[in-house]
Amino acid sequence: MKWKCSPLPFEGQKRGYGKILHEILKRFPDSSVFVDLFGGSGLLSRIIKDEKPDSKVIFNDYDEFVNRLNNIPKTNALIADIRKITAGCEHKKRIDKVTRLRILQRTLRESGYVDYLTLSVNLLFSGKYRSDYDTFSKETMYNRVVQKDYSCEGYLDGLDIVRCDYKLLFKQYLNAPNVVFVVDPPYLATDNRGYKENYWRIKDYLNVIEVLSGTSYIFFTSEKSCLPELCEWMYHHKSLGDVFQGAERIEMIRNINFNSSYKDIMFVKE
Repeated sequence: MKWKCSPLPFEGQKRGYGKILHEILKRFPDSSVFVDLFGGSGLLSRIIKDEKPDSKVIFNDYDEFVNRLNNIPKTNALIADIRKITAGCEHKKRIDKVTRLRILQRTLRESGYVDYLTLSVNLLFSGKYRSDYDTFSKETMYNRVVQKDYSCEGYLDGLDIVRCDYKLLFKQYLNAPNVVFVVDPPYLATDNRGYKENYWRIKDYLNVIEVLSGTSYIFFTSEKSCLPELCEWMYHHKSLGDVFQGAERIEMIRNINFNSSYKDIMFVKE
């Protein structure tokens, strides 16, 4: 089975890049070492491993996504109960106050781990992610509950899973032969609750530039970040060599919901 999307919801996962990556990965030798510095949902690592099974693929579990996968049985049990509670609610419509209260009461009874990001996708307006009970409980709810269980069987097979600061991982593999860095950092200046580190600033992005300079990479950003324009400005003002010079630029429109979208950007340099 080849995965086209993450087993669990994750804001910013690159599920629309499957076909493009299929072609791009042909450029790199099978002996390549792919280092996914900001692993996120692990989808990029999974796609790369499926396309390049003989390559070493390091998935940096930057956002502790593996913990969410390990707790899928608990998540499925909770959502199964919520599915029963919302059985009389119209799909994709606002949930009434009584049913909403029952959902919150059931959630509070859950002991231990609760995957609020997955609950957000099932019960909140499209594109809204909440990571804890306090913020989740304040939202209007909609019946978007999935009708089948989540599963991650085989999703992590063959991946080398680590969890560390991306700068340390970068230094560890910088001089490795045939290394390709996969770089998909959180979006600049966005309060992104899909990430454990949920606020990235300009200095964080400038640190990422060091990863791109003089390396082979597959780099993801968006029009929100303004990073390509910043690098171009710095290059023309002799502050820094343009790390994107000579790289191929690929753009894709991503829809968040019916009235919101943005442009995703991918740079590839061999």
